[in-house]
Amino acid sequence: MIGRFVRLDPLVPAMAPGLHAANAEDAAGRMWDFLPYGPFRDDDAYAAWVAEVAARDDPLFFQVTDLDTGMPGGVLSLLRIDPGAGSIEVGHIAFAPRLQRTRAATEAVWLVMAGAFAAGYRRFEWKCNALNIPSRRAALRFGLSFEGVFRNHLVVKGRNRDTAWYAAIDSEAPALQAAYSAWLDPANFDPAGRQRESLAVLTDPILVARG
Repeated sequence: MIGRFVRLDPLVPAMAPGLHAANAEDAAGRMWDFLPYGPFRDDDAYAAWVAEVAARDDPLFFQVTDLDTGMPGGVLSLLRIDPGAGSIEVGHIAFAPRLQRTRAATEAVWLVMAGAFAAGYRRFEWKCNALNIPSRRAALRFGLSFEGVFRNHLVVKGRNRDTAWYAAIDSEAPALQAAYSAWLDPANFDPAGRQRESLAVLTDPILVARG
C-alpha cells in the first residue's frame, strides 16, 4: 500500500534490524507500555519476535516506511480478520519516535482503513487499554466512534486491562475519505509543515459517540 507520505509492506524477517534501530530511539521504552510485548533486550530478541509474527496471517503485520526519508518507522497490523462478518481491526501499532505525530503515521492508518472498506469490509475496529489516553484520542481523531469499555477484558503483562472499543462502518467511508483527502492535501500544510485544519475537526461530524 502506497500513499503520498508512506508505504506499507508486508513484514518479513529481513526488516528487523532497521526497525529495531528505529525503536531504539525511544530510550525509555514508552512505546511498549500498552503492548503485550517489548521492549526487546537486543537485536536478536527483536529479530526472533519479527520472525514469529511475520509468519502469521492474523495478525497480518506491515512495516511502515516514511517516503520522505526512505526509513522504516514502525509496524502495524490487521487482525481479527473476519470476512464472513465483514469485520477487521487495526492493532499492534508500534511507531518509533521518528514516525510518531507525523503525516506519514496518520496516512498509514488511513491506508489500512481505506483498504479494508475497499475490500468489502463493513466494520473497521480499534481497541486499546482504557488507560491509554493517547490511543483513545487517536481513535477519535481518526474518525472511529466510541462504543464502550469491556471491564476486566484481558490480563496484559500481569496487569488488568479494561478495553475501550472504537469503530467506523462502511456507510461512513465516503465521509472519512473526504476528511482524509482534505487533511492530507499538501495545501493543508504551511511551509513549516504545520497543519491549517486538524483531522480531528474534519472527522468530528462523522463520530456517533465520543469517549
